[in-house]
Amino acid sequence: MMIIKMADQPHEFEQIHRLNYQLFVEEIPQHPANAEKVLVDKFHFKNRYLIALKQGRLIGMVCYNELRPFSLDGKVDELDQQIPAYKRLAEVRLLGVEKSERKISVAYRLLRSLGVELLRQEIDTAVISGTTRQIKLYTKMGFVPFGSLVGKGDAMFQPMYITATQLRDDFGNHQS
Repeated sequence: MMIIKMADQPHEFEQIHRLNYQLFVEEIPQHPANAEKVLVDKFHFKNRYLIALKQGRLIGMVCYNELRPFSLDGKVDELDQQIPAYKRLAEVRLLGVEKSERKISVAYRLLRSLGVELLRQEIDTAVISGTTRQIKLYTKMGFVPFGSLVGKGDAMFQPMYITATQLRDDFGNHQS
């Protein structure tokens, strides 16, 4: 059985850093390799992580934060002018599922739980750099592409946003 929860234990954060390495070093070559096979996100200090666990083992994650500057602030000129007006904005990052557990239901449940959490926090708009490998998933979930692709080589991302209206329509009527 899969459990979705906010990460709050040291062993959960250790697993987050290892999955982050698998996803963004080994699979999407965005960061250099290291012997420890650990990648701590540069925004880890301000991220809040929702995780999917199966028998205590991390199988998926997504995080968000509200503290500027966002990753996208450094990649998209005049970010605020390219998205709808907002009261509270968050950046969603590091959506990923362990390879052996990749089923649409894991990513969907993580995003659904994230949507519920963002609404609970009264965040009305969120931005994301969605891997071009999963554009179909993001747009199906209600994210709207904007601007040009960001990244390099095999690590290309599409800036996207989602509003509270879309969050409520897609996620607000569900329980996580």
